[in-house]
Amino acid sequence: MDLGIAGKAAFVAASTGGLGLAVARALAAEGARVAITGRRRELAEQVAASLPGAVAIAVDLHEPDAVGEAVGQAEAELGPIDIAVLNGPGPRPGAAASLSAEDLAGAFDLLVRPHHALVSRVLPGMRQRRWGRILAVGSSGIVAPLPNLAMSNTGRAALAGYLKTLAAEVALDAVTVNLLLPGRIATDRVAELDAAAAKRRGISLDEVQLESRKTIPARRYGAPEEFGAAAAFLCSAPASYITGVALRCDGGLIRSL
Repeated sequence: MDLGIAGKAAFVAASTGGLGLAVARALAAEGARVAITGRRRELAEQVAASLPGAVAIAVDLHEPDAVGEAVGQAEAELGPIDIAVLNGPGPRPGAAASLSAEDLAGAFDLLVRPHHALVSRVLPGMRQRRWGRILAVGSSGIVAPLPNLAMSNTGRAALAGYLKTLAAEVALDAVTVNLLLPGRIATDRVAELDAAAAKRRGISLDEVQLESRKTIPARRYGAPEEFGAAAAFLCSAPASYITGVALRCDGGLIRSL
């Protein structure tokens, strides 16, 4: 299938590793020109050099004015942004009963504020050109809250509410807004969470991973490439009638429809 995004300019937040990198690679494989972003300049440059038509932008999107400056640099090198992928690190694990007001504010600052800034920066141009794709890398925690990830569950649910509302507002402008929700994808982030669970429970990492796989109907962790393929489709021309959805890429982990 031709995804119809060859030559499109894509800004992928936090794309030097993990799911962001998987999405960037999938978009580049379809001919999109991708802005690779991350806090480590050398790593961003290494990733960009491995992808055709990609550029590297060293940026911490949580710093004041960083989003506007990074998008401006991307537009100077690639042209107007057609595809924006919202992605970033998750907050620390923790129980809901122990959350402070500062923790909740921190979850908002980490998981909502920079993504809102990115959307606000690129959306006017997308609406004017009548073509745009906004895709957020979310979490299955917005469907079924994940144990000991209260900050993530809260912040990602807030982002989902904002994006779902936005999707209806911009549909007439041919801009789609969707979320892609990973389950247990084999990334460094999941490995860190598994290691933390093993330490907290006093069992081995192998035991934690075996228990985790048993909860997944597919009986395995997903590959980053599988997640990237789903993301590329949601950013494609054929996906023009799919908007306001939260698609799960989780091997059947979440049982509800």
